[in-house]
Amino acid sequence: MSTIEHDVLGAEELARSIREKEKELARLRARLEEWEDAYQGTARREGLFTSVSGREVKPLYTPLDSEGSYTERIGVPGAYPFTRGPYGTMYRTRLWTMRQFAGFATAEETNARYHYLLNHGQTGLSVAFDFPTLMGYDGDHPRSLGEVGVCGVAISSLADMETLFRGIPLDQVSVSMTINGPAIILFCFYVAAAERQGVSPEQLRGTVQNDILKEYQAQHAWVYPPEPALRLIVDMFEWCSEHAPKYNPISISGYHIREAGATAGEELAFTLRNGFEYVERGIARGLDVDSFAPRLSFFFDIHNDFFEEIAKLRAARRIWARHLREKYGATSPESWRLRTHCQTAGVTLTAQQPETNIVRVAYQAMAAALGGTQSLHTNSMDETLALPTEKAVRIALRTQQVLAHETGVPNTIDPLAGSYYVENLTDELESEAEAIFAEIEDQGGVVPGIENGWFQRRIAQSAMRQQEEIESGRRVIVGVNEFTEGSGDIEIDTLKIDPSVEERQRERMAALRAERDDVRVTEALEALRRAAEDGRNVVPFILECARAYCTLYEIREAMEKVFGAYKEPVFF
Repeated sequence: MSTIEHDVLGAEELARSIREKEKELARLRARLEEWEDAYQGTARREGLFTSVSGREVKPLYTPLDSEGSYTERIGVPGAYPFTRGPYGTMYRTRLWTMRQFAGFATAEETNARYHYLLNHGQTGLSVAFDFPTLMGYDGDHPRSLGEVGVCGVAISSLADMETLFRGIPLDQVSVSMTINGPAIILFCFYVAAAERQGVSPEQLRGTVQNDILKEYQAQHAWVYPPEPALRLIVDMFEWCSEHAPKYNPISISGYHIREAGATAGEELAFTLRNGFEYVERGIARGLDVDSFAPRLSFFFDIHNDFFEEIAKLRAARRIWARHLREKYGATSPESWRLRTHCQTAGVTLTAQQPETNIVRVAYQAMAAALGGTQSLHTNSMDETLALPTEKAVRIALRTQQVLAHETGVPNTIDPLAGSYYVENLTDELESEAEAIFAEIEDQGGVVPGIENGWFQRRIAQSAMRQQEEIESGRRVIVGVNEFTEGSGDIEIDTLKIDPSVEERQRERMAALRAERDDVRVTEALEALRRAAEDGRNVVPFILECARAYCTLYEIREAMEKVFGAYKEPVFF
């Protein structure tokens, strides 16, 4: 057979295949019309037929709702466009990291909780800091009064960080730290604490959240204005690329955006657009995108709408891969590969019937696993009432372990791929995110959108819609606006923080100040101030301050003299 004859036969075969597909779709459309006619007059049960985000949900999804090439849109795990997962073998090789968020009172008490968690099967640590630490204040600062150790652990210096990880080998345990405004300082405390253990930065694995843009948009734990804050983040990109290549210097977070009231689509779009902003800032510094993009990680909220959350993670991977490759010129698949930590939605926990939260968290955890998360925190049932007790933490961890070892969910990769509903949702969320990217550009970009309040107003509007649905009873929340019998009868033990924690932290601070070398402290802080003023990378200078046992607020203040402090304009 000649080449021409072969090509003709191939073209005829393709044409026949297309005609058969068109006939099959026509038959499907006809069958759908029959189905709709048969059930059109049937009364619906009461309730909203929308997702938590307000997305209309059709009664039936078919191949007509999923468009595009399988190879281009879905593909295989571990390969572009990464819809089905960032790694080729996913949980068949390694389960997600079970990383429970923990921290309370003093470093000694949290250290004991960490040993407890590791002994009960947790595979990574995640540090929750108290509010003074989140804002860059020492435990003995006047603004810390009444808040020391209440919502997390108090870390005011390298001495506290050393205590926090006493007996925990930092070359073997992956550590995540949820800190943003003063993130660069806590990171340097962590590096210096590892040095005290004989562990080099090259050996460290883990993540520091360090996502300041979402602070201005949703959470409000900032220190410096946007531009110097972004400079500090790029300083960390630069330093970690050279000195700590296994460590993720940022976790771009949608979690707090969603907790503030954003929809799934807004969480997806705002988070990824913030990520692109960090990429653009790194490139503007002169960094090769492939030198830092592989160390950018993400953090998503897993809310109540099971399928929407799965589709959100799948869409996130596809969008990130496409933009990094096509817009930002990344050539390494490691740069295209979006990796994420997930946490079940704290905002969905209820004080009424708190044991019901165990059920909510289990379903949310399953959605995270089916969506392909790399690590997961499951909330404890009592977190809406107080910091969790050891019993509640153990149940939350056991929830993940049952999911991993008893349900069969990790046995096959992306098992919902090909679901007409899930693929349609993935496409819809991707399209919604792209439309929101265009709206952000209309504001002039991320920073102008923050400064004029666009992000904050958008989140507030979505939160108001969701709250109105709950208060009107149109969206059922079990134990809150329906099935409320016995809601006031359930009492559970909660963790109570000893009021002496603050006094003990003050005593620790006084002892530190008395014992350290004041000349070295003064010189280190002045060198940091000059580096900030001169535009040099400040990480080496903050590290020297940490080693000299300068305190968190002293380091914050040295840079604040140059950068100033952020004050949010009034938008409402």
